[in-house]
Amino acid sequence: MSQSITTKGIIPKLSALMFMEWGVKGLWMPLAGIFLVTETTMGGLGFTEDEKGMIIGIPMAIACFLAPFIAGQLTDRLFATQKVLAVMLVLAGIIKFTNAYQIGFAAWMTLSISFAILYVPTNALVNSLAMEHLSDPKNQFPIIRAWGTVGWIAVSWIFPMIWLQQNLQFQWLPPFLKGEEAPQVTARMVDSLKFAGSLAVILGIYCWFVLPNTPPSKEAKEKIAWVAALKLFKKRSFAVLMILALPVSILQVFYMMNTSPFLKESGLETSLIMPAMSLGQFSEIVVLVFLGFLLTKLGFRTVMTFGIFCYGLRYFIFGISGVPVEVHVGVQLLHGLCFGCFYASAFIYVQRISPKEIHNTTQILFIFVMFGLAPLIAGYWLNGWLANICGAPNGVHDLDSYVRFWRIAAIAGFISAALFWMFFRDGTEDEPQEAKA
Repeated sequence: MSQSITTKGIIPKLSALMFMEWGVKGLWMPLAGIFLVTETTMGGLGFTEDEKGMIIGIPMAIACFLAPFIAGQLTDRLFATQKVLAVMLVLAGIIKFTNAYQIGFAAWMTLSISFAILYVPTNALVNSLAMEHLSDPKNQFPIIRAWGTVGWIAVSWIFPMIWLQQNLQFQWLPPFLKGEEAPQVTARMVDSLKFAGSLAVILGIYCWFVLPNTPPSKEAKEKIAWVAALKLFKKRSFAVLMILALPVSILQVFYMMNTSPFLKESGLETSLIMPAMSLGQFSEIVVLVFLGFLLTKLGFRTVMTFGIFCYGLRYFIFGISGVPVEVHVGVQLLHGLCFGCFYASAFIYVQRISPKEIHNTTQILFIFVMFGLAPLIAGYWLNGWLANICGAPNGVHDLDSYVRFWRIAAIAGFISAALFWMFFRDGTEDEPQEAKA
């Protein structure tokens, strides 16, 4: 009874944590693909596609490489997780706010690396902290994680309404209020960094004073947490998940980097891009609500394979020539199946298969693949290389080169789904027997 009461009491606090954590990222990341490469005469920063890839990819790669050694060791062996979260988020917020005033590539790279080192590990730590305080993570965590998606939707609607548009009028379609684009709309997009930085500072204060105490385990056998985490690669299911998470995460990076400019090339108004992409977050909420049920009935293997398959399906539709922009907007609904079925399931699975004394480090190790290796490979190399292969003029896509780009991504998605289905076998104990067959 006491455990049940404790769990019920903690759920609102964890839900608010997720709301703000993903709101910080949702404020600026979807717009970065536009204002980084838009010409300075139009209010952008005028970086090339290669420079955009480096700004997004290299900082995350460095942060994810360092995270197991720094954040993982700090939280699994030395300090309470909520205190580490608080310090990292406050410092990250200050850096992100400062970044809004920079226009040079060198300054952007320096501050982006600093921000990533502090912020990226928090994505894993909030997952681990949440599941640490839940009595039934497989069924409870997806609901709590859904509030992160709600946070993403909220900022993607509210920020354009208050900062990118004017003369708002009611409409029947989301986000229900729409107006004319504000003057210098691209330049105003850069202000999303200020809002994100401010929210990160608020979240850091929240972590320090509101979240429950989550001290490091006193039963650790290994003094170095990341050494113990690497030993999990001896388990086939963990190894297959981590290996195939790399191509899937590269496909996710392609989505984050290219969907905004792709929708713009397809004819969608700039101020409607964030609301359009938020359709994917709506479907993600629905998927997360039912994810615990799906995992119980179908098992991790089936659910995660289907999530990977949906990546291929989304890019297959993007790669059909002559499709109206309304179809491209509608396809955003597949994002919920992509992210929810694969990544949310993977977060739960990583927590289940790892010993308690390395929960944080193991989650960070998965984040290293998702936000570290994948952005490095996709952003620093593949994105620009594929742009040239697909015939993008001067490395900047037009609609025709985007169609060719998405076709290649679709093939990669279908192959990744087939490989995951062939080689992954659940290594936890209480899954349906048919999922282990």
